[in-house]
This record gives sequence, C-alpha cells and structure tokens, in this order.
Amino acid sequence: MLKIIIMVVVALMSGIPGICSAASSEPGAYVSGFLGVSVPRDTRASGTDSTTDFDDSVKFDPGIYLGGSGGYDFGMFRLEGELSYRYSEIDSITVQGLPQFRRIDGNLGVFAMMFNGFFDLHNESPVTPYLGGGVGFATLHLSDTFARGNAGTFFYGSGDDTVFAYQAGAGIDIALNKRLSMDLGYRYFATDNADFDSPETFTSMKFRSHNAVAGVRVKF
Repeated sequence: MLKIIIMVVVALMSGIPGICSAASSEPGAYVSGFLGVSVPRDTRASGTDSTTDFDDSVKFDPGIYLGGSGGYDFGMFRLEGELSYRYSEIDSITVQGLPQFRRIDGNLGVFAMMFNGFFDLHNESPVTPYLGGGVGFATLHLSDTFARGNAGTFFYGSGDDTVFAYQAGAGIDIALNKRLSMDLGYRYFATDNADFDSPETFTSMKFRSHNAVAGVRVKF
C-alpha cells in the first residue's frame, strides 16, 4: 500500500505545473478543514442476543468523511490535533447458514479525536508530498439494525462505545499562495473492537476504512 501511495504522489507531482511560487517552509501555526469519502472495509459483527450467539459478516456503503485540524508546522515536520466524523449505511449482512440480507436499515457513525504527525518533503515546486499518521480515540455509534421488507429481521440494537483508533496516510499539499494551500490525501483509519450493549443484543465489531480527502490549509 505504501508503494502505491508513493507512486501516486510522484505521478501527481509530475502532472501538476508550477502554479505559483513554492509555499514557505518556515515554522508557523495553521488550521485546516477537509471533506472526503470513507470506504469502510467489510467487518465481523459478533455477540449474542436473548437466545443465541452470532458471528455475521457486515458490508458498508461508501460514506462521508469530514473534519478539521489545527497544529504547528516546524518546517519539515507538523504536529496537529484533528477532529473528524465518518458515516456509512450498512449495505448487507451475511448470517452463517443463511442467504445474504441486502435490504438493510442501519448505519454506523464514527467521531474521532486524533493526534497526528506528518513529514513534509519540501522542494522547489509548489507541490509538497507528505507522509504520516496518528493515534487517538474514536466514539462509534451503531443504530438499530434490521432487514427491511416482510421478513423484518432484527440484527443489532443501538449503542455507543469509545475505543482506541489509529491512522496512516500520505498526500500532496499544493500551494496557492504563501498562506493558503490545497490538500489532497489518503488515510487508512482503524479502531479496536467496539462493544455495543443494548437491551436486545450485545454486539462487537471493528471499524476500518480507506479515506480520500480534499481540504484547505491556512498558515499563520
């Protein structure tokens, strides 16, 4: 995956002309906002209801990814705090020994608080590649989840849990002027198992997603 990210960054660098003078690499504080797409990976939902244990395969639709950050640029290295939110509808659920349930009413929301570090590879062009990652915590909210239609099969009760989270990624920063730049990036985000305890069911699952993001950064 890292090799693919580096190849994409190099390709984007070679394809973007010098639209302005290079952004300053001098130290300074900054804030940013971003919007993107989250593509969750399939996950396992395990637990128990009032009568039996279950271990289901859950597939999500792509969803929204948005947030903001604030930090300090030391020149070649940035440290920042980030707040973000991801939301995806559940696409299908596969129960062992049964056909796949495709008409699902249910969703998962993820609010994350992360502490990130990024290495900026400054050069003479306005395009600055970067690599980095972060750690933090995420609060996951699972809605009541059931199959739509005549069957009306109930799967999971709603619940919340806060767990450890981490992310890694890369991207490019395109300078628009000395203070303003556009950020195009990729993040891989994952959490520990979250436990959702409701009166109807106890459900445990991890959240992992690929995320494409576009944002704007303002340096002071």
